[in-house]
Amino acid sequence: MHTAEDIVKDKNRRIVSISNNETVQKACQKMVENKIGAILVKKNDEFIGIWTERDLLHLMNSKGFDPKKARVEDYMTTPLHTVSHNARLHKMEDMFLGLFVRHLLVKKEGKTIGLISIGDVLRAGLLERERQFKECNYAVTWDYYENWKWDRKKSEGV
Repeated sequence: MHTAEDIVKDKNRRIVSISNNETVQKACQKMVENKIGAILVKKNDEFIGIWTERDLLHLMNSKGFDPKKARVEDYMTTPLHTVSHNARLHKMEDMFLGLFVRHLLVKKEGKTIGLISIGDVLRAGLLERERQFKECNYAVTWDYYENWKWDRKKSEGV
């Protein structure tokens, strides 16, 4: 997995979204049903924001906040940050850290093909490092080092 598109394909998950007019409670219910921590907010077939578990936590003690009445559009996080489908792992890591975000919308030819999280990118990075280690272990063996701890005094003729 080297690109954002690779990560989206590996996740093998459809995009979950909710209408901007729905309530925060409905958004939370949909997130629980789909076992996700963030949901995209859609208006007229366009993604306009994201609602996350973190957004809910920040609002729970706000005076007058009622998740049964509050519209998700009024509390969602905007703007959405996007990444190109061919972005490499280091680019995505840089974006997460530099933008202080946890989710990126993946675009290809002007269309959204997925949503990735910082956890998805971390996992992809770990899998890539594991692949590299296995490749190194395959290429480097101990075949020629069985006598590595020879007595130097004997080999120098002392």
